[in-house]
Amino acid sequence: MNKEGHVLNGALLAVGLGVILTIDPTTGSLLSGGEGGASPDLATVAGDTAWMVAELSLPVVLGALFPDVDTAFGRHRKTLHNLPLLVVFVAFPYLFGNLQFVWIGVATHYVLDVLGSKRGIALFYPLSGKEYGFPTGVATSSRWANPVTVAVTGVELLALALVHYYAFALDTSLADAGNVFRTAMGV
Repeated sequence: MNKEGHVLNGALLAVGLGVILTIDPTTGSLLSGGEGGASPDLATVAGDTAWMVAELSLPVVLGALFPDVDTAFGRHRKTLHNLPLLVVFVAFPYLFGNLQFVWIGVATHYVLDVLGSKRGIALFYPLSGKEYGFPTGVATSSRWANPVTVAVTGVELLALALVHYYAFALDTSLADAGNVFRTAMGV
């Protein structure tokens, strides 16, 4: 995808994640009242959601744009478009206690480049320069680039919502998520 597509992806992700992390679907309908007839305060929910979107916007958009820094040096879609680098971004909050959501932007950049573009990315670089992609991708200059970006982002948000609601909360620390995973695996 092109830079416009990655900015669009990051902005939509920040809004979608803000909603996912703020609104708990198990509490009942926001409009008809929650559990036990208690109606949540819509102004509070809207304010909390807006605050979460603002909090997520910078790290998610920066993460969504970061892999394309390799256009200025190195080999584009190789140097900063690989799984070893993603591991660094996933581990960063665990090691340093900040930038918790940057990895989501980086990971979704990879997904968008694999699913949405014709070229794909070198997932295992520097071990292998082979680029992986799906045949469904479009040219970055295509009139379909933004619609494909929106569609892929929708699928990414659905996947993130499923993880958040059914596996572990996305705002869980990496250490706590690892404990949940180890418990689920019986380790």
